[in-house]
Amino acid sequence: METLPIKIYDDTLRDGEQQAGVFFSYPNKHQLAHLIAQTGVHGIDVMPFICEQETELAKTLISKGLDGLIFSATLMNKKFIDQVKDCGIKRIVMIYALSDRLLFLRDPQIRLMSEFQGKTIDDDIPAKVIDRIRQNAIDSIVENLHYATKVAGLTVDFAGEDTSRADFDFLVQCIRSFSPYIEHFILCDTVGILTPEKSYVWLNDLLQSTTGVALGVHYHNDMGMALENTLQSLMAGATLISGTFCGIGERAGNVAIEQVLNGLRVRFGIEVSGINYDAIAAVTNYIDKLGVRPARPYSQGAQRHETGVHINSLLSDSKSYDAFAHSTIDVIFGKWSGASNFQYLFEKQLHNPQPREQYEKMRSAIKSLAIEEERYFTANEVLELWKNGAFN
Repeated sequence: METLPIKIYDDTLRDGEQQAGVFFSYPNKHQLAHLIAQTGVHGIDVMPFICEQETELAKTLISKGLDGLIFSATLMNKKFIDQVKDCGIKRIVMIYALSDRLLFLRDPQIRLMSEFQGKTIDDDIPAKVIDRIRQNAIDSIVENLHYATKVAGLTVDFAGEDTSRADFDFLVQCIRSFSPYIEHFILCDTVGILTPEKSYVWLNDLLQSTTGVALGVHYHNDMGMALENTLQSLMAGATLISGTFCGIGERAGNVAIEQVLNGLRVRFGIEVSGINYDAIAAVTNYIDKLGVRPARPYSQGAQRHETGVHINSLLSDSKSYDAFAHSTIDVIFGKWSGASNFQYLFEKQLHNPQPREQYEKMRSAIKSLAIEEERYFTANEVLELWKNGAFN
């Protein structure tokens, strides 16, 4: 059987737990990390700056001998880079959106301009404005990549959020601009819109247009095609995959690592170097015993959101993290929530705006409760807590 040196990055403990309603206890995450390490994957993702418990987890796993595997998906901010380094982590995957849709929502200059308030990329946005937000993004990303590599001394990969909706020429420009600082450029199909045919052509065209950096893929399963999209991308020349065991994750989940590994074996006669295939069942069985499964593609369960960064964008643009027209978004509240979760509830659903400080209090309280009780909270539960003065 042919063997290929493909890298496997596991996101079960981070992106997997961001599945709405999922909460892994500290002992469960510790056990999962060690089971996953035994499979021979090349990296295990944690996010220590999300809360103190995650910081403790990262430090403990490193002290227990997993320092060569633990990396952190890291938002583009020097404060987060420093926090990750302080935990003893040596590799980060820096994340930043590259689609015009998300860049427009997040550009700090655009957010301050009154003429663009309430608008999305679907409105009549001048081309010169689009060019400016793209260049602003490149400048800011390069600055943070330089800081992470040259100042903090970290090894860095870059994950381009929502790259499947990014302009192709701009994406090529980004890959070329970032390549001096990174080992891998990870292409993300963040809302799961790719098809197998497009995946192959897209990867092939990008490889033909760029040099100097390996391309990886991180695909979501909103339309049920993440597995085939990943396999086709590997056939086109991608050399890294990022996914989760059992395919858990936001909305309809991520590509399932065990399906990719066995799919390569069965369909193409390819094994991945260093993988202990006999250890995979222990991971999937453990997750199955915890009762954690991804939501089905196209189901209402796949429209549930907990992650604050995503809901903050959904407040301004319903298409930012939702590939389906006419879907009904269900917001829940837990460890991964932000103040925007409460803003969405009170302003979009209840039409009863509260002061920003109140949203911040609610966020802090619900994070603490979620960690203490090891669960998430529904909108009705949050309203009951609010009425009973739990957020005062």
